[in-house]
Amino acid sequence: MDYITRAMEERLQKYEKTYKAILVTGARQVGKSTLLKKLFANRRYVSLDDPFMEQQAKEAGDMFLTLNSPPVTIDEVQRAKELFRYIKIKCDESDERGLFFLSGSQPFHLMEDVSESLSGRIGIVELSGLSLRECMKDSFNRHFLPTPEYVAERRRTARKPENIWEMIHRGGYPELQLREKEWSAFYADYVRTYVERDVRELAAVQDLNTFRQLMIAAAARTGEILNYSAIASEIGKDVGTVKNWISILEASGIIYLLEPYTSNVLKRAIKAPKLYFRDTGLVCYLTRWLTAENLAYGAMSGPVFETFAVSEILKSFSNEGLDYRHFVSYYRGRDRKKEKESGEAKEAEIDLIIEENGTLYPIEIKKNTEARAIMTSAFQVLDQIPGKCRGMGAVLCNCPDVGALRDNILQIPVWYI
Repeated sequence: MDYITRAMEERLQKYEKTYKAILVTGARQVGKSTLLKKLFANRRYVSLDDPFMEQQAKEAGDMFLTLNSPPVTIDEVQRAKELFRYIKIKCDESDERGLFFLSGSQPFHLMEDVSESLSGRIGIVELSGLSLRECMKDSFNRHFLPTPEYVAERRRTARKPENIWEMIHRGGYPELQLREKEWSAFYADYVRTYVERDVRELAAVQDLNTFRQLMIAAAARTGEILNYSAIASEIGKDVGTVKNWISILEASGIIYLLEPYTSNVLKRAIKAPKLYFRDTGLVCYLTRWLTAENLAYGAMSGPVFETFAVSEILKSFSNEGLDYRHFVSYYRGRDRKKEKESGEAKEAEIDLIIEENGTLYPIEIKKNTEARAIMTSAFQVLDQIPGKCRGMGAVLCNCPDVGALRDNILQIPVWYI
């Protein structure tokens, strides 16, 4: 399979000249090792997946770094957290930059070890699965905003995929871009390896079969407000266990919890997060949508399409070096003006809110090929928030091209993200 250029490459090259150590995190199989080997081919590469290397790093860290002196890339570094103190010593002994490239697929404990040992010495980046831009070999690398300026710049390189549902169903793991790779076999191996290896190591989970049931229950709820009690009832576990297991899925890059927008004036907003899987192919495998055609016309098409759009937006931020957690949220509640007929405030939802420079950009996500202005009626909720202004809004959908629904609302094809 030909190497696919990653949007992260330029930033990693800059980090090599800025930091003494660089950590690349991300879920299993998103391409961390391949990226580092390709981009920094002249560096020594050591993987702690090798039991001998893992033992040496754990038991004789000083000697390990003497035998594998920088510049060096150390893969699966979370397997030997004892090594961080020796990496810190090496960093403090030298004024050189780019001494260590570290990668790990388990940031659950890794982040704590890094923050304690290498604070101020390390640059951290998160690598996601392939974005639609990367799959389409599009070098555009600005984070998504629903503004005319963004659209005008994006239009120069954006290309419509032949079959967007095929790409959504296939998922973003690099290995699956090899068309000969059998889809269901890949995800079967992925789930088995993740559950039997990563989950057991992360939190010593013993009941692996029930954890698989949790993954299926969570996948069936992608794009929904997270209800721990409903999942607990479905898999036969207590709420505390479900919360712990959900945190494992989040920390290991399988899911993302989108927090609600908070403001003192939004007194009737739901406070629970929304759950999104980071890879739509994994959602389809777990919920047994085995073909793109069945998915496109099936009951899960709306939630999976929304999951895809949100995931692509998150990637657009992280690939530009921005922490998407500081920019995105959602709203659902009864803070809208009361309906004239009933005198009651109906519940309204804004799928995604992007906040930047004091401006709130509301986004509705629909799988439809046509968008209508009525889909954005909830956007007016944001006008109540003091100190913020409502910017251009958008309906992200399967429409053929960008268009204006109102003066301050656009319809934008999902492939413009």
